[in-house]
Amino acid sequence: MSDETPICSAKGCRIAAVWVLAWNNPKLHTPERRKTWLACEEHREHLSTFLGVRGFLKDVVPLKEWEQSGS
Repeated sequence: MSDETPICSAKGCRIAAVWVLAWNNPKLHTPERRKTWLACEEHREHLSTFLGVRGFLKDVVPLKEWEQSGS
């Protein structure tokens, strides 16, 4: 893993990310704004649930697809 490799956003995790969790806090962000967290396979569900119960989660996309789309 190089310094360029995106890593998971889960606290304490240093594993390479393979998912992008696009989210938005409607109290702070305009509707079209997307913030992102990165997730490894192990933490994708946990981070998705954390954002989902707050109503923040907008999309979960494979990292390669996100990079190709230029998002």
